[in-house]
Amino acid sequence: MGWWLCWVVSVVAVIGGSGRNIVGEDVTYDGRSLIINGERRILFSGSIHYPRSTPEMWPSLIAKAKEGGIDVIQTYVFWNQHEPQPGQYNFEGRLNLVRYIKEIQAQGRYATLRIGPFIESEWTYGGLPFWLHDVKDIVYRSDNEPFKFYMQNFTTKIVNLMKSENLYASQGGPIILSQIENEYKNVEAAFHEKGPSYVRWAAEMVVGLQTGVPWVMCKQDDAPDPVINSCNGMRCGQTFAGPNSPNKPAIWTENWTSQYQVFGGKPYIRSAEDIAFHVALFIAAKNGSYVNYYMYHGGTNFGRTGSAYVTTGYYDQAPLDEYGLIRQPKWGHLKELHAAVKLCSTPLLWGTYTNFSLGELQEAHVFQGKAGECAAFLVNNSSRSSTVNFQNHSYELPQKSISILPDCQNEVFNTAKVSSQYNTRSTVPVTTFKSSDHWEAFQDVIPNFEETSLRADKLPEHMGTTMDKSDYLWYTFSFQNDSSSDKRLYVNSLGHVVHAFVNNLYIGSAHGSHDNVGSTLETSISLNKGMNNISLLSVMVGLPDSGAYLERKVAGIQRVRIQGNDEADSQDFTDYSWGYKVGLLGEQFQIYSGEGSHEVQWSNIGNSTQLPLMWYKTTFDAPSGDDPLVLNLGTMGKGEAWVNGQSIGRYWSSFRIPNGDPSQTLYHVPRPFLKPSANLLVLLEEFGGDPLQITLDTVSITRMCGYASNLHLSPVTPWVEIMSNRGRRITGHHGRRPRVQLECPSGKVISKILFASFGNPSGGCESENHILGSCHSSNTRVVVEKACLGKTLCSIPRSIRSFGRDPCPDIPKAILVDAECSSRT
Repeated sequence: MGWWLCWVVSVVAVIGGSGRNIVGEDVTYDGRSLIINGERRILFSGSIHYPRSTPEMWPSLIAKAKEGGIDVIQTYVFWNQHEPQPGQYNFEGRLNLVRYIKEIQAQGRYATLRIGPFIESEWTYGGLPFWLHDVKDIVYRSDNEPFKFYMQNFTTKIVNLMKSENLYASQGGPIILSQIENEYKNVEAAFHEKGPSYVRWAAEMVVGLQTGVPWVMCKQDDAPDPVINSCNGMRCGQTFAGPNSPNKPAIWTENWTSQYQVFGGKPYIRSAEDIAFHVALFIAAKNGSYVNYYMYHGGTNFGRTGSAYVTTGYYDQAPLDEYGLIRQPKWGHLKELHAAVKLCSTPLLWGTYTNFSLGELQEAHVFQGKAGECAAFLVNNSSRSSTVNFQNHSYELPQKSISILPDCQNEVFNTAKVSSQYNTRSTVPVTTFKSSDHWEAFQDVIPNFEETSLRADKLPEHMGTTMDKSDYLWYTFSFQNDSSSDKRLYVNSLGHVVHAFVNNLYIGSAHGSHDNVGSTLETSISLNKGMNNISLLSVMVGLPDSGAYLERKVAGIQRVRIQGNDEADSQDFTDYSWGYKVGLLGEQFQIYSGEGSHEVQWSNIGNSTQLPLMWYKTTFDAPSGDDPLVLNLGTMGKGEAWVNGQSIGRYWSSFRIPNGDPSQTLYHVPRPFLKPSANLLVLLEEFGGDPLQITLDTVSITRMCGYASNLHLSPVTPWVEIMSNRGRRITGHHGRRPRVQLECPSGKVISKILFASFGNPSGGCESENHILGSCHSSNTRVVVEKACLGKTLCSIPRSIRSFGRDPCPDIPKAILVDAECSSRT
């Protein structure tokens, strides 16, 4: 009971008529929601990870989240970045957690701190520092004393850092919620009795830190009181079993806005409609009061931070894309959802809940307040649209949709009716690197057995040898060959890539995939009579990030055979005298930096694009403007890129998805990485690629499209205006307000109307092919151009009268506008 008493010391238990409330200084909770300063709250949260962007980007990202209706910014804490060696801490630059939390506070947002310290997050080694691997008798994430010692040290370090800066809400700061561990239920059974006892220990440990705010454990349905269990996934409105106590609120810690992408895998596109449907369902059916979007901004896995096979761009399909640009309609549709739900706050948080059927696959969730407040969520689970009757009114519900009625009468939002504009992102090359005179090249050294100082009588394990200091590990051996015939080399590896060299000549490569990590290299080789040298380069593309007993996972080359025409002419070299070397020579000298680049002799690029393990360097000036910048590395193979000594991440353009396109071609170059001129660009290319064809591009939103349907036939659409429970005005007409609003990014204006039709056009905003229908108002373009050209923001007139006349009476009308943005002249 000791840990429970620690919680009681820091909070007061208040017995009320509806159950027991956990009351702290500023942030508490009950069975309905978090309570901030004595007020129940419905909160929308967005994950934005500070190391996946730059400090200069943080204010804009947070501001755009705020504008999108986000109340809370959620972030993991990245142990392996903050404590690269035991007791040595780094909180500088992109790792300045205090600065990040203070920026959240400065913009009036709350913060959720997911300390973990294990985070997964498609982050190398799940965020655990690799030096843990060599701690004697350690078992990660178990009731194991060595692991608990270091985990508690780091957790306490972070909590004390936050306390020292008065960043917890109990101190007047923005942090209202913290998390310990992460999705532990996925692995708990593997640890047998050491799993549940570890969960209890972790809960007791953090409650004892007395932060004055609640703690959560996601996907941990047996989270010990007073820690809140929460849901992760895409459909928590359907899958969440609910809090494990009636005194805890329903919290959704990760609502996946898309999914991470891997090299060789295609991006996953999750629609705005699907996200909105499941958010509304969670709030209505599960009494949900906190929803976090994972990710709201994904960002970039700079350096070697991505986990196994994960691309450098992270969750680019989030409401804010990798570069921080608003992705429509996802951002705007969710913004409207947030506003609609907030209109329902009083009955949702204080009302009596009932639900009942409206049809075979239709239902109503109704919240009735004591003072007559009423909010309803009308759900259509069918794959077809349906008309339902609710409180003597008829409502048309599109397939798989939810309508929100803040007054139980007027629909102000439907999850399937998207009125937000669509936008299109484009790139424009601003710097080319096609002149070979501007490039220099250096081929890394391929070591032979005699040139390596480290020795082993068997194949060393990759991760335990490199200790995450490099992606690369050389394995070398030499042997006497008395046969003149060609032979075959077989290399079995649990690394991600293997490159093979015979007598310093490149002979081939093999690689695995995210779903099939191991690989086998099989190739013919020509050997000299006498002594021969075999050099094998094992490559990791990030470390594993999940699973039980992570400390036991292995990688690297497992078996090496050379096979001749018969058994007598074949040999297994697995247990043999091996030389090995960690990393490449260029890494050792840091030739990607300004100072380190002078450590080797560079030469003209020549025909080096056909050679393996090539380093290329050039310089460029920073382009003008403030649009995000990317390197288009579509003509490269596999490697890593640096700008002014800072790694912008691994690239692997040659690993293509099934349709033949590269998994990723554009690699973010944050403008804060640049100087006005003479910026150093260095590429490490493993096995091919043409740097003369790469470009530096700007990324911007250049096109947007707006669509509104169901326009009424009367000259002026009849609207009903009501007042919400908190005095906010709600506008509706048992359907969505038909409107088209277009907005260019800051600094740009609408410069061209590409398509405009008032009538029954086809194609919609999700298609680039817009077609005039049988009904079309001929003066649509004139009306739209007058309303929009030269403006950053415009609204298209909503009434038929604005277009002069009804071009085709008795036919339902729509407005479709496609426009182009450009910089102000």
